[in-house]
Amino acid sequence: MLDSIEYIERNLDNDLFIEDIAAIAYMSKFHFQRMFNMLTGYTVSEYIRNRRITLAAQELVNSRSKVIDVAMKYGYESPESFTKAFRKIHGISPSEAKKNSQSLKAYPKLSFQIQLKGDVEMDYKIVEKDGFTVGGKSIRTTTIGGENNRKIAAFWDESNQSGFTGELARNCGSLGLIGICTDFDKQQENLTYLIGAEKNIEQIPFDWEERQIPSATWAVFPVYGAMPDAMPRIWERIFSEWFPATGYEHAGGPEMEVYISDADPSSEDYYSEIWIPIKKK
Repeated sequence: MLDSIEYIERNLDNDLFIEDIAAIAYMSKFHFQRMFNMLTGYTVSEYIRNRRITLAAQELVNSRSKVIDVAMKYGYESPESFTKAFRKIHGISPSEAKKNSQSLKAYPKLSFQIQLKGDVEMDYKIVEKDGFTVGGKSIRTTTIGGENNRKIAAFWDESNQSGFTGELARNCGSLGLIGICTDFDKQQENLTYLIGAEKNIEQIPFDWEERQIPSATWAVFPVYGAMPDAMPRIWERIFSEWFPATGYEHAGGPEMEVYISDADPSSEDYYSEIWIPIKKK
């Protein structure tokens, strides 16, 4: 991961491709993107944009470079697109930044530190499961700035209040209610989140959708604690501790949050699971 960050830094004024960055860390593109996002809170593309705009601001303030030249140097096709991205981060235009640098923001280069952990064990099991069909409803959300966590929590609240999850629970299969993350885009900045259940009725309601979950080898992690806080803590440990310590990597398919318990989700002893498709490295 450190080598991949150094590679990004050396090439911020050149074309950067996630396949090349992932290869530096000996990971598949998909696994690298998920690992990076879980460890840093940024998508790879978001981090690159922030670093480029930071360096561009420094160059505008500390040199006589023209805005159009700096824009082209850092991969923007026009001064307009550069100005839009610049203003989104700094709150002012590049031209204004040349006159007043007091209000600029800086996104420093990331660094990773190795921490010795293991005082709290991670339970898991490996499950082989055939493909199955789920029915439910979904939303599309960005992962930038943790927006997906906020929108997914709101989606669950809305689904509970509307009675949708209650209807699902009455017709769910053995896994109970399922939250599925799928359809990650190339830059890992958008995903689809579906609240659903295994289909066990012939005809689902017209406003629901069907999804096919392919057969896979799954790593299944128990989650104990109140929702929604307990789930993100285990997600972080999976990517920061479990994957680096095992001979597995992400297989690239949908990920599932499985809610089997009928207990109150806000109770501290609430039980749920995280299912991640895996393969041997």
